[in-house]
Amino acid sequence: MQSFDIPLIDISPLFGPAGPERDKADAAIIAAASSSGFMTVTGLEGIADIGSGRRRELLKLFTLPEDEIRKLYRQKFEPKNSNVYRGWFPKNDTTVTCKEGIDMGPDIAYGADRVSTDDPLREATPLPSEALLPGWRAVAAAYYRDLEKVAACLMQSLARGLHIPETTFDAAFIGGISTLRLLHYPLRDAADLAHITDPDIWVDHNGQRAYVTGRAHCDSGFLTLLAQDGVSGLQAKSHDGVWVDVPPREGNLAINFGRLLERWTGGTIKATEHRVIGTGRERYSVPFFYEARVDAEIAPLPIAGSEPFEPFYFGDHLWSSIVKFVEFHGMEEMRKPLRASAA
Repeated sequence: MQSFDIPLIDISPLFGPAGPERDKADAAIIAAASSSGFMTVTGLEGIADIGSGRRRELLKLFTLPEDEIRKLYRQKFEPKNSNVYRGWFPKNDTTVTCKEGIDMGPDIAYGADRVSTDDPLREATPLPSEALLPGWRAVAAAYYRDLEKVAACLMQSLARGLHIPETTFDAAFIGGISTLRLLHYPLRDAADLAHITDPDIWVDHNGQRAYVTGRAHCDSGFLTLLAQDGVSGLQAKSHDGVWVDVPPREGNLAINFGRLLERWTGGTIKATEHRVIGTGRERYSVPFFYEARVDAEIAPLPIAGSEPFEPFYFGDHLWSSIVKFVEFHGMEEMRKPLRASAA
């Protein structure tokens, strides 16, 4: 077993021509993806603006009054709202995970052409009016497109590292339903924590007792690109069960891989468990989940040692995964699978 490492990789060569520098970056990326399943990347200047200025603009959404935010709530939390999959989720002080935020789809960047009323996975994203937050929508759209470009280049790099054609993954993500999420982890006080009986709420971190504010999990999809606000708290689980801090470096992205990509690549790429612990400071982050088209077929790849599986549609897989979460309980029948037996 290789040692657990969260490397910092300069990915600027991915946006240039083939050559030794790009080969070096590819080798570092596939090494991280197939060992720790985590990395941080730099080299985004001129490619993607993920700096503190743009992040502050995005996070202005959290300054809206509650009555305006409630208009963005998912139907689970505000029954009169029609949006099921996209939209705002409020914090829950009674559970291990305590966060609030919003999930936004491709329509924020590409408009109504990416919306379909017959599939909740392609529903419109509820957004604040331009009058409330002038210029905010344009910032969100540009950020979405920037991260989509970075993710596509990373997937091509992974393909090269897997020794399959670099365009192998491209078609599945054309017209994809990637999610841009804005997250706020509020401070939790002793009174709230005292009411939580779940033993997973408390952990030991460097000899100190700390509470968990984002329960340990593996992402279910393909690729997650995370911009952090400089506040620590994100941790990844090493092969021997030790929790390792993921540095919150300004201007860089933390990258991790999902269970579906692990399955698609025959286990070569690793989905790594991660969590967020409280550090005495409120925390904001901006994850981008790179997701395929709902009708993209996921089929075995020509990778040595991969186990065969029955092909399935991404949308069917995604829906069968999300309805297991409490905020989607009772909504199982709201979407018909594209194929009779969803993965």
